[in-house]
Amino acid sequence: MKFKEKLKSDKFLITAELFPPKGTDVSSFLNRAASLKSLDAVNVTDNQRASMRAGSLAMSRLLLETGIEPIMQLAARDKNRIALQSELLSANILGIENVLIISGDHPNAGEYAGTKTVYDLDTVQLIKTARLLETGVDLAGKKLQGAPKFCVGAVVNPSAHPDDLQALMFEKKVSAGAEFFQTQTIFDAAGFKVFFDKIKRLEVKVLPGVTLIKSVKFMQFLQKLPGVNIPQKIQDRINSAADPLSEGIKICSETIKELRSFADGVHIMAIGMEEYIPEIIRQSEK
Repeated sequence: MKFKEKLKSDKFLITAELFPPKGTDVSSFLNRAASLKSLDAVNVTDNQRASMRAGSLAMSRLLLETGIEPIMQLAARDKNRIALQSELLSANILGIENVLIISGDHPNAGEYAGTKTVYDLDTVQLIKTARLLETGVDLAGKKLQGAPKFCVGAVVNPSAHPDDLQALMFEKKVSAGAEFFQTQTIFDAAGFKVFFDKIKRLEVKVLPGVTLIKSVKFMQFLQKLPGVNIPQKIQDRINSAADPLSEGIKICSETIKELRSFADGVHIMAIGMEEYIPEIIRQSEK
């Protein structure tokens, strides 16, 4: 069953994400991917944190060849409407149907500060563009020789304030054609439920993001990211743990277990520690 079909089921969906290599050696990427074959789909990030890496399109194709259904992330930041449409068509030609539309981190977040951003299309416009291409027409009104088919996703940040604005953006993206959502990382399942209750009437699958905290230093990094809120009790657990990674695995699995009671699924971000994802899932099922 394809991911698009699973979205119509009652299954608790589990996705994760991988970041491409900074270079041409894909061995580590494929080794990390091997831990994720049991998941419903796996995201491939698109130059995340505004850091140059191998392309999401190429790496998504590699996942497909290993039997993993990819979700290709596509950032509006780096390409104009010509290139974005071309990327969407290219992905579909290579058998990639799942696309997650994102804005992309500002270059100031990475090692290319001062880089010119594009943002020719915003995320709502890009979602609409993918749906337009499916009708066999491009943004210039020209007929296509063969129309693509997509499963289009988008993102939402349930921890951002005001959350009513996030709910409004969520609704706009649904109206534009988004079929599923993945969220910024959350550490408070109860807090996410408050947001989820506001938007669940739209009946679109939402997979809250959860992140494996692997060290005190990594937790400190997460705390600096916009929209990330780590409750004090979790900070205390990591700071006092003899083995922060082991404690992080417990926290992640506990969060997923709580989400299982009401959410549509979960999106796991282990950021280089993907080999622990099967154990996180196993603990969450107890």
